[in-house]
Amino acid sequence: MGIISRGFHGRRPPEGTHLPPGQYETTGFPVLSAGPTPRVRQSEWELTVTTETGQRHAWDWAAFMALPSENPTVDLHCVTKWSKFGTEWSGVSLDVLLENVETAAEYALVTSYGGYTTNLPLEDLLDGKAWIAYGYEGEDLAPEHGGPARLLVPHLYLWKSAKWVRGIELAHSDTPGFWESAGYHDYGDPWREQRYQGD
Repeated sequence: MGIISRGFHGRRPPEGTHLPPGQYETTGFPVLSAGPTPRVRQSEWELTVTTETGQRHAWDWAAFMALPSENPTVDLHCVTKWSKFGTEWSGVSLDVLLENVETAAEYALVTSYGGYTTNLPLEDLLDGKAWIAYGYEGEDLAPEHGGPARLLVPHLYLWKSAKWVRGIELAHSDTPGFWESAGYHDYGDPWREQRYQGD
């Protein structure tokens, strides 16, 4: 018997809270990964965006850091039921990265150093909803939290915010990523408790 029953949604949060259902608040920042932590030097790091036609856009660390950056403060919600409020990041909006990318794609498959993947609708990466983050609370992003750079999509469960990001593949059809292929929800909205397929 599993530790977590799919039918159990936990207690409802108190009225007026900004805690999604089934979540609890933590002041720490738990480290959860699907495998070993890749150690990628900034000098070796590259981010690519590949369109559905095969057009490739690439940024090395210097080119990436030359892009306009933002300092979003966001809440994080992990599928393992912890939430952390008011986290402070530095990063480049996906709106900036995709500004000159011509595409008619509707989906993105995000790839990471170390082999991790996750899928998202492209619209969830645009309109100020997502960043490639390189800093956390005024410091360089630590490897255990996805450094040198990670995807940050705070309105979805945290497994969608791929650590050690290296590429974004745009496509007309949806391709499940690592956890999605193992039974996790394709979308992952914490407010709808979309933890597993069928939720």
